Formats: sequence, C-alpha cells, structure tokens
Amino acid sequence: DGNGKVSRVIRIGTRKSQLARIQTDSVADKLKELYPDVHLEIAMSTTGDVILDRALSKIGEKSLFTKELENALERNVDLVVHSLKDLPTSLPAGFTIGAVLRENPHDAVVLHPSNTGKTLDTLPEKVIGTSSLRRAAQLKKRFPHLEFKDIRGNLNTRLKKLDEKDDFAAIILAAAGLKRMGWENRISLILEPEDCMYAVGQGALAVEVRARDADILEMVSVLHDPDTVLRCIAERAFLKQLEGGCSVPVAVHTKVKDSQLYLTGAVYSLDGSQSIKETMQTSIAPGDEQSLERVDEQVQRVGVTAIKVPAEAQDAAERLGVKLADLLLSKGAKEILTVARQLND
Repeated sequence: DGNGKVSRVIRIGTRKSQLARIQTDSVADKLKELYPDVHLEIAMSTTGDVILDRALSKIGEKSLFTKELENALERNVDLVVHSLKDLPTSLPAGFTIGAVLRENPHDAVVLHPSNTGKTLDTLPEKVIGTSSLRRAAQLKKRFPHLEFKDIRGNLNTRLKKLDEKDDFAAIILAAAGLKRMGWENRISLILEPEDCMYAVGQGALAVEVRARDADILEMVSVLHDPDTVLRCIAERAFLKQLEGGCSVPVAVHTKVKDSQLYLTGAVYSLDGSQSIKETMQTSIAPGDEQSLERVDEQVQRVGVTAIKVPAEAQDAAERLGVKLADLLLSKGAKEILTVARQLND
C-alpha cells in the first residue's frame, strides 16, 4: 500500500441474486472484522437464477447452483459462499467446505395479507405455495384440508406473487432467508419440527474453498460454530447414506444438549401418506486434552473440513447420520424414496 504494508486480495464468488449477495456480504463482513488487512473483492452469477419457470426438483442438475461457482473457484476466486442445502453431500475433488455458519433452520409461514392472524389450522380450504417436495409432503399429512402448489422464483418474486394475486393463501419459506433479507416482519409463524422438519443444511451458509489452500482454509475456519458443524455433518451424512436429494422428501431436526447430539430424520412419500421417522443420539463430549489437539486438517467429512473442531466429535456426528439412515433403510425408506423419485421424474 506504499507504506511497506502487504495487503492480500481475496476474491469471493457468489450468485447474482439479492439473497446470495446478502449472504456473501455477511461472510465478507465477518472476515473483514477478523482480518482488517485483507482486501476482499466480490464477483459472479449462475444458471439457477435464470431458470425460474420450473420446479427445482425437475431441473435435473444436482449441483445447478454450485457448478459455475466451482468453475470460478478453480480459476479465479479464492472462496465461494453457498446455501449449504444447495451443496451435494460429495464435493468434486479438490474442493471442501471450510466453514459452516447457521441461523434459524426452520420453515416459516408467510400469510396473504387477507389472512393475517390465522394459522394453517384455521385457514379455509385454500392453496399454499411451496417449491419444496419435503414441505408439501409433511404439511399435506398434517393439514389435509389444504392444497399445495409449486411456486418458483427468488424470495422477492414469491412474496410479490403472494401479495399481488389471490392464488395463494400463504407461502412457506425458510425463516433464515427472510431474516437475512430483513423481512422478519413477514413471518406469520415458525413451523415447529412436529409440523414440518427442515431440509438438510437449511439455514446454514457454506464457505467453499480449494482443499489445498491451507492458508485460506485456516482463515475461514474461525467462522465455524462447533455445534453447527456437528449438526450439519450428521444431517449431511444421513442424506448421503439415504442417497437422497432435492428430488425426494427427506427431512431432519438436530439439536445439541448436555454434550449429546440428537438427530431426527424422516422420509416421506410425495403425498405424505407414507413416512418413516426415527431419532438417535450420540455423545460429542470432548475426551482428554490430547484428543482435543488431534485434529487432522486433511480429513473431510461429507465435504466439510473443520480444523478447529475435535476430530472425535466430527466422527461421532458422521456415524450418527449413517446409523440413523441405515435404521430408516431397514424399515423400508428405500422403497418410499424410489417411488417418490419415479413419480417426481
């Protein structure tokens, strides 16, 4: 900078949408706070933002939102910020998730202005908009008097469709997205896990980096929240073992309490008439001091590298996800998911 001070330039890739940009800026702001000498630049756009007339589950490109960003990561950016739920459970060779940050993972109901004060129970027999098979499958079973129809577009577009027409009595969106956009006041109610469990990784941001960039990995690793990392590893391991994706209804709920990690997972038929749901738990209590220091920086677990989180706790979280998926598979989950996938296709 002319004063003999070296300032490194770090380039961050993002999608063009307003929400993606806000999410990226939030990560950039945290990094600027922690590393005032680092200069950050932001760039990007992807296909997913322009394909708005088809259901996400029908587009067919599993990593639709991530492919272009990973191409950029290979060529000319140092890190990219994604919604974790958009990232497949196995990343391409050479990439890793270096940090996971999470807000409220639950789903939120946004009511049409004419329905203010109502709940899903008290709504008349009307249409609810959602782009998620997972939400529709759970809510059809819980609220059989309601009809669920697909609604696409970014958050701005969906809210506009709700407000300016009478097609939908309410729409269901992720609470975290609404909060990040500054639209918390639009949340009519938060859906509890008893009514609707959330998607794997919902509400979480993933900072993807090149696995070999040790200095960038070290830099972003301070953003990790240990409990969040362990919850997301368990969720992603569960989904991976089930071989699920956004084309089938798979839902989870996780919590950490008294050094125990609890994972509830479920699979549903598209109409919600069939479901299998179970809960398991594991200890994530730290061992002796030596084990706390034994963190292998090269090991990825379902695409996540968490160099500041004890390896044993990460292993326990991953095993929990696999064991719960195996339990569901033994109870017939594969058949339910196969039929759901065929019907959706």
